[in-house]
Amino acid sequence: MNAVTLGPEGTYSHRAAGAIADEVEFRESVTGIVAAVADGAAPRGVLPVENSIEGSVTESLDALTEYEVAVVRELVTPIRHALLAQGPEFDTVASHSQALAQCRAFLDVEYPDVALEAVASTARGVERAREDPNMAAIAHPDTAGDDLSVLAEGIQDQASNATRFVAIAPRAERSAAGGKTSLVVYPNDDYPGLLLDLLEPFADRGINLTRAESRPSGERLGDYVFHIDVAAGLYEERTQEAVESIEAIAEEGWVCRLGSYDTEHVVA
Repeated sequence: MNAVTLGPEGTYSHRAAGAIADEVEFRESVTGIVAAVADGAAPRGVLPVENSIEGSVTESLDALTEYEVAVVRELVTPIRHALLAQGPEFDTVASHSQALAQCRAFLDVEYPDVALEAVASTARGVERAREDPNMAAIAHPDTAGDDLSVLAEGIQDQASNATRFVAIAPRAERSAAGGKTSLVVYPNDDYPGLLLDLLEPFADRGINLTRAESRPSGERLGDYVFHIDVAAGLYEERTQEAVESIEAIAEEGWVCRLGSYDTEHVVA
């Protein structure tokens, strides 16, 4: 199986993708990954959707709304950040914006005067550090190679730092089997109690919500799309009933069933 994910080689996305794919190709953005799968250019894509410290990856949520794909697997991997550089003196730290945010406390205490530069991926930051002795990077310690020194390890703000990735496939491969289900709901409506109405069908049937989050629809100010994950499969009658209730509430909009899937914990 081939997959596309966030590059270049050595990103945490690359490490997660290795759990499902023999060959991995790279894109420069999450949107590019989802577009490649939706267009049929790749059979699988792997993208980050949520971090235990910094929360959701909004570009991923928006891309899952925009393109027709299915979520077929969930991969949870621990994140172990290190500070990498050619030497102890540098004036800029480059990494993905999420990685920089996940190490904010360490950087504030140890390097308060160093500039921070957000780049496309942690691996791209490593490339910058290899090219410029005035640059450091935050990435997995194994990406240091022979060119960089590991100045500090385990620098994430929380020892339990982990990221949730999803594997996506063409919409035709959507499954009803699995322990979790992801939905995208656009009510195209606004009234007091709307969110309660959207959540009650799950509570009434004893279905646990593992995530519920809103994103701007882009249609107008104050108009939202809701991303909902539940701990139940679409094969279950209770889930089908709950989703049908949601579809009735959102009859002026739409409900997208991204699919059901199982979770795998991956050591990256």
